[in-house]
Amino acid sequence: MKLAMIGLGRMGMNMARRLMQGGHQLVAYNRTSQKTDELAQEGAIATYSLSDVVEKLVPPRIIWLMLPAGKIVDDHIDQLKVILSPGDIVIDGGNTYYKDDLRRAKGFADADIKFVDAGVSGGIWGLKIGYCTMVGGDKTTFELLEPIFKTLAPPNGYLYCGPTGAGHFVKMVHNGIEYAMMQAYGEGFEILEASDYAKDFDYAGISHLWNQGSVIRSWLLELMADAFEKDPRLSDITGYVEDSGEGRWTVQQAIDTNVPAQVITLSLLQRFRSRQENTFTDRVLAALRREFGGHAVVSSEK
Repeated sequence: MKLAMIGLGRMGMNMARRLMQGGHQLVAYNRTSQKTDELAQEGAIATYSLSDVVEKLVPPRIIWLMLPAGKIVDDHIDQLKVILSPGDIVIDGGNTYYKDDLRRAKGFADADIKFVDAGVSGGIWGLKIGYCTMVGGDKTTFELLEPIFKTLAPPNGYLYCGPTGAGHFVKMVHNGIEYAMMQAYGEGFEILEASDYAKDFDYAGISHLWNQGSVIRSWLLELMADAFEKDPRLSDITGYVEDSGEGRWTVQQAIDTNVPAQVITLSLLQRFRSRQENTFTDRVLAALRREFGGHAVVSSEK
């Protein structure tokens, strides 16, 4: 099939490559031209404006947006709605909030343009392994696009999840679970590191061992083994952990639907905590322990 990939970041670039390797014709566009030119050298059709993208495609045009969630997606959609034709298809493959899908799909429907949401997981390894893809939208449109999803995904690695927003909703919960899994691994290794045995532990070896038939084996543990191979005590990095939004949305959904998602919620809050040093909360706790129990406090450096 012929389609355009708009957004050639860490995910979009390799997704475009995988599609080309699978025999699809790829029209490439990025806000900065360097990555577009790079992909053109590998066989993509280079474009340097959204109108150029539309001109290089044949109706019904298929455009895949691989952009950061939020305003930048709306900005591109606003421009595309003016230049696309009835029957064209726009796929949002970024980490978009599913409620934004509902709003955007309505705007496209008014112009008789099809809209599909696709939650994509695979990270920087997706080019080689494939991208697990969770799809929402009109089922007939999904079936038309299925060769694209089949190329991107590993075997059995894509699924039609339901109407508009369902794909991104499933991906949102997927990422919430990911937060909790990562937090559990982190806490487990910290318990190991705090023990009397720590000096003898090979954390890369332990990570690898736990992936050999144990009940906690996972791809995350494979990546953990790789990280420990490079830096056995992770001494070259700090413990500052960002979040990209999906954990917050998952927790808010849990609140809205009265689901007691304690573990996912705490894993999100721990990420917030990782960005703070010498918090006011901790100083209040230390002061209270001193006042009611005479416990010693550690003075701040002048």
